[in-house]
Order: sequence, then C-alpha cells, then structure tokens
Amino acid sequence: MTTIRPGELTLPGAQVGPENPLPALRPPADAHTVDDRTRAGLPRDMARQIGYEPLRSILPVRRLDGYGRDRTELTLDTLVLENDRLRVTVLPGLGGRIQSLLHKPTGRELLYRNPVFQPAAFALNGAWFSGGIEWNIGATGHTTLSCAPLHAAPVPGPDGTPMLRLWEWERLRDLPFQVDLWLPDGSDFLYVGVRVRNPHERPAPVYWWSNIAVPEEHRVLVPADEAWHFGYEHALRRVPAPVSDGVDRSYPLNGTYPADYFYELPDGERRWIAALDADGHGLVQTSTDLLRGRKLFLWGTAAGGRRWQEWLSEPGGGGYAEIQAGLARTQLEHVKLDAESEFSWLEAYGPLAADADRVHGTDWAAARTEVSARLATALPRPGVDAAYEAWLTRADTPPGERLATGSGWGALELLRTGLELPGTPFPESTLGPEQAPWTELLRGGALPPTTAPDAPHGPTPVGRAWRDMLETAPADPATEYHLGVAQWHAGDRAQAVRSWERGLQHAPHDWQLLRCLAVADAQAGQRERAAERYAAAFDGLGAEDSSPAAVALAGEALEALLDAGRTPAARTVWDRLPPRIRARGRFRFLLAQLLLAEGDTAGARAVYDEGFEVADLREGAEGVGNLWQRLTGEPPPPPYDFRMRPK
Repeated sequence: MTTIRPGELTLPGAQVGPENPLPALRPPADAHTVDDRTRAGLPRDMARQIGYEPLRSILPVRRLDGYGRDRTELTLDTLVLENDRLRVTVLPGLGGRIQSLLHKPTGRELLYRNPVFQPAAFALNGAWFSGGIEWNIGATGHTTLSCAPLHAAPVPGPDGTPMLRLWEWERLRDLPFQVDLWLPDGSDFLYVGVRVRNPHERPAPVYWWSNIAVPEEHRVLVPADEAWHFGYEHALRRVPAPVSDGVDRSYPLNGTYPADYFYELPDGERRWIAALDADGHGLVQTSTDLLRGRKLFLWGTAAGGRRWQEWLSEPGGGGYAEIQAGLARTQLEHVKLDAESEFSWLEAYGPLAADADRVHGTDWAAARTEVSARLATALPRPGVDAAYEAWLTRADTPPGERLATGSGWGALELLRTGLELPGTPFPESTLGPEQAPWTELLRGGALPPTTAPDAPHGPTPVGRAWRDMLETAPADPATEYHLGVAQWHAGDRAQAVRSWERGLQHAPHDWQLLRCLAVADAQAGQRERAAERYAAAFDGLGAEDSSPAAVALAGEALEALLDAGRTPAARTVWDRLPPRIRARGRFRFLLAQLLLAEGDTAGARAVYDEGFEVADLREGAEGVGNLWQRLTGEPPPPPYDFRMRPK
C-alpha cells in the first residue's frame, strides 16, 4: 500500500540563519530582464506577458541572508511518500522540495541529489539550495518559499490511497496554492496536482515553474525544434533545437556559459521533457496541457559555471542541470489570473527507459520519437488527463492530521477577509507573534504600543486593505514606519517618505526610520544624503553588537558611504564593528573596497590573498572578480571567478 510517514535526513549543511529584519525596500536584483527593443521583436503574446506586472519589490517578504558556509551535521525533517515502486522524500520545512525520487525496482535515483545543504543567494529573497524538485511560484526567479515551511497533511486520494498535500499563502502575489503528491498503488509515476487560486476581486499575475535537478551528463529531450535562448547578457533570441551555433545544446556539458533554453512546443503536442543517461535511462516529466512551457538550464563548462557548481555543493560532487515546466513559454512572463478564479493542472514524474542508440543518435527527430513512444507506452496521454479529472474531485477535500505547519500569514488574510478556501485551511491556531500586532490592528484599529523602541519591527503586510487601516490608525513612529513601508510597496514613494519623516519628528534618532529614508535617498540618486542618514542610523542603533539588524545595517551603511566617496566615515563605521562581523566574508570584501578607496592597494590585495567567501553572493554578481581585476589587471583566480557571461 501507499504510505506517508515522517522521517529525518542527516547530511553536512549550513544553517539558513535568521531573517534580515530590514524591510526589502530596494528593487530585486533581477538577472532575468530584457530591454524594450528586444521585447518589440518578440511574439505579441510573449511580449505582453513579459510586460505584465513584473516584480518591483519583494515586500512584504523579508530577505534571508543570515547563512554562512561553515557546515556541520544537519538533520532535516522529511515526509516520505512510498509505494512498492517509488519512494518520494519531501522536505516540508524547505518549500516542500522533493529531495529524492527513488525507483525501487532498479535502485535508480531519478533526480540530482545534492550531498550537502548549502544555502546560496539565488531565491528572490536570498536563501536557496540546489537539487531535487522545487515549486517556484510568485515571480520570475526561485520562490521566496525556497527555505520556508509549508503546511502539510494527508488527504484521501481518488483511488483510496493517501495523497500528501502541501499548501501555503504566497505573499508576493497574495495567492494561496496547493501541491498534492499522489502515488497510486503499483504506479511508477508520481502524480502532482497543483492549484493556484485568486480569491480576490481583481486579476493577479501568476508565475509557476516546476524545477527539476538532473545530472548534467544526461541528454535532455523535448518535443520541439526551436527554443528561446536567454543568457546573462540579457538577450532573448529564437534558436534552432537542439543544434545552434554548431553545438548540440541538448547535452548540458556542451554549453560554455550558463544559459536558459525555453522550448517552443507546437500547439497540440504532448507536453513532456526527459533527461536520459548514456544507457537511455532517466527521468521523464509530463503534464496536462495548461503547463505549456519546458526549459533547460545549464551551467556550462567555463570557469564561472564550474565555480558556481562547487559553491552550491562540494568539489567533486558531480554537477547538475535543470529541466523545468511552466505556465508560460519563458520565465520572463507572468500570466493573468482573473478575479475569483484558479489555475490547476496535473504533472507526472517517473522513470523512462529508451533505446540508447536512438536517444543519442544524431537524428533529433528519431530521438524525440523514441522517447515519445516510450512515454506513450509507460504513461498514455489520456491516462494523465483522466488522472487530472480524478484528482480534481479531491482538490477540495479537507486534509487530515497536520504533519507540518507553515506560516500564519494565510490565517491572517482569512481573518481579515472571511474567505473560505476548501482544501487549504489556514486556522487561527497558526497565527504567531509576527501576526499578533496585525490581529490587534484588525480588531482594535491600532497597533499595540512598542515596548522596545530600538528592537526591529516585525514584517509589514503591504496589501491595500492593510495600508488603509494604517492610514486611519493613531499615528506614532511605529505606525508611520509600517505605513511608509506599505506606501513604498504601492509605488507612492513621496508619501512613504512623508510618513517616515512624520515618524522621525517624534523619534529623531529612530534608526529604522533613518534607514528607510536613507534607502529612499539612494534610490532617488541623493548619495550624499543617503550616506548621512545611514551614518545616523548606524549611530542610532548602537551597532557594536552582532545582531542580524546590526550586521545588515552595517553592510548597507558601508556600501552607501563608499558609494558617496565618504571614505573617512566608512572607516569610522568599520572601526566600530566587532570582530565577529568583520570576519564575515561580505565584510572582508567591503574591507578590500575600503582599503582601495584609502589608496592602500597592497592592503586590498592582501585581503584577497588571505582568502574570503561572500556567503550571500547573488546569482550573476561579478563584483568580487571585478575588484580583483582592478587590483591586479588579471582575470580572477578560480576562488573568485563567478562570471556567468562572456567578457
């Protein structure tokens, strides 16, 4: 029989660490954009969806950048869904990631499994890790839920076997969603029913890509003759598949630099993608037609891509590529979901064995036909459609005993709206300390008094209804702070600044208000004033401790002071930092910049020679290597070479 049981996974890993308590006012560092000229040459529907509600802020979500790179033995909670054919290991505390998909008769692991747990700054809000199958929802990029807990509970499946339901309230777009993992008795395929709901009275932009890590030595096959190539040069162009520029791109190790290939699947063609090894064995993913997009991401063989592979795992651990399935043709697009409606579809994941000579032959059409025929035998297309219809009958079924608990934000929204969401309960029992001030505002019209004025405020709900409540609440510095954050998110930056300035009139040394105003100054190009306010915020916090707030504020202050050419003030901030902060990799990098600004080139070079690692180095960031080149005139050595594009 199919069973669900709790378990544990022990492996070397780094702790995710605390949230960054500073509100994420700066726009996300988006490596996946195209300019207007490129967009003008794209198909109309694609261009329209690329321009539809791109993400301008990760508010109300907080950044996760408090992790390091020192690994110890780490134990993670798991939920194991198993029948006599497959064993599915899920990490409910880490976005519901499927960490392993084991085919028991052959003993084959169908996914790339990372031998370590190493957070890195790839998610929209920071911490992310490689390996397995992840569920990316929200906006272009890896979901803010990558390292967050989801609610989880069993649900009776259509055939009587238990399904594992994962659900949460996605806060970037304010939408609830569910992922139902269904493993029928005797099935070689894991079914995944997904539903994204818009309970609001306005349309909402939706983004979804299921992301599957596979060994990079495999060949990736898909029923398409064309693809859209996107690299870190920010260019999107149509190319033939699989061979473009004289290279067969269906083998990830044939690529030089990291790249995305978004495949053009013909209308009416079955949606599938497969990654098969030299013997013709591997994983296939297919779905109902709503999930139209298919993609290959590869790291390439250049030094930067190899360095990132090591950064995310460990040297010699084997590399990975990603095969993906999404709602649109490319990940630059967002799809409109009408008010009070939903998107739902069913995916299937399982083993596939095909003739190796045909799979790896030079005839692409023959290779595709071979895989398509094997898939039709293993899992006929009508069978997937029938499974989807059967799953829909259970999508609203109430889940059973809770196996894992997510956040309380969904409960807060249901408390505010009175909505009912069959199948995905968000009970008031899940409300926690972060939601407590907002339940008080909702019920009493005012935020509770601040008991520790210098302590970081909690997260700010930024939806229109919460903004309206803050505007009518009694004014005090904390309320003005939260109101300004909500106004900033809404795009009303002038009003946000006015709210923060009003708060500052009553609390002139409030470091949180000063920091918000410093970010506003920096975004407006007022570098000198931003530097002054950052210095004042640093003084107001008394940042000689090593709290998450002190670490985050000190880093931002140093960057702003150096950017404004205020080198002596930057040195003053540096000298006040405790050794524990100075030793962090990001601050070693800032020290090198400070020394160079002071004219001490040899000292800056010595920082590199001693070695450092910026744990929260963002995807696509080139600053570490660029500074090395300024200091030496030479290309960066392997430890500092993270370049993801040609020169």
